[in-house]
Amino acid sequence: MKTSIRADSGITRTKHKNVVINLKGVLMNKEWSSLNKDMQAQIKKKDTLEPSKGTLFKLRDELMDTILSFKDDLDRKDFDAMPFINADGYHSKNIAYSIWHIFRIEDIVAHTLIAGNEQVFFRGDYQKRTNSPIITTGNELVKEQIAQFTGKLDLDELYSYIKDVKESTEKIVKDLSYDDLKQKISDIRRSDLESLNVVSTDKEAYWLIDYWCNKDIRGLIQMPFSRHWIMHIEACLRIKEKLLRTRK
Repeated sequence: MKTSIRADSGITRTKHKNVVINLKGVLMNKEWSSLNKDMQAQIKKKDTLEPSKGTLFKLRDELMDTILSFKDDLDRKDFDAMPFINADGYHSKNIAYSIWHIFRIEDIVAHTLIAGNEQVFFRGDYQKRTNSPIITTGNELVKEQIAQFTGKLDLDELYSYIKDVKESTEKIVKDLSYDDLKQKISDIRRSDLESLNVVSTDKEAYWLIDYWCNKDIRGLIQMPFSRHWIMHIEACLRIKEKLLRTRK
């Protein structure tokens, strides 16, 4: 990926349209940021709720296209590579972990907390299909533990899982009314979540339960279903950029 630097702004622009690298080395897609900003504003108003769903789905489609492109552009071992293992930030993980993490969180939030039904992960027997040693979000894993975990995953089945989660989440969102968005997560749904053991009791993970359950449904759409994707996929792009650059 070729780059050019704008000295006046401290921004490195890549040859890819709408992508920049800021001073901290973080890849940022301007189109994703714009779509997310539009959705965040639209979803706050009753008369723009339906347009907000369209904006959200467009954003998610573009992000999913990027995730799908990893499979075309990278080797299997690249999904486990951790070129920034000692860095601070999401890019210290690896691509397979990031994909797992995005969609385990979405599956948990969409089905257990919002819809109150069975997660895609369990309904589709995806622990067995992906050959995963865990059922959690993966927040508890650090450094080499991450690569050890992802090295065991069946990548084809992981991709089947994320497609199923995306589709099922969007069906849930399509049916939400403006009043639904104001609802907080009930104590019953929280208890259901805790009983499933899909969030580790490790301090690096368990905070998620309070974080999710202190939000209303609108707040959950604004993070796990949208911004959370962007942050991790941009980190994946930074990993991919590094891997491809080192091959030259």
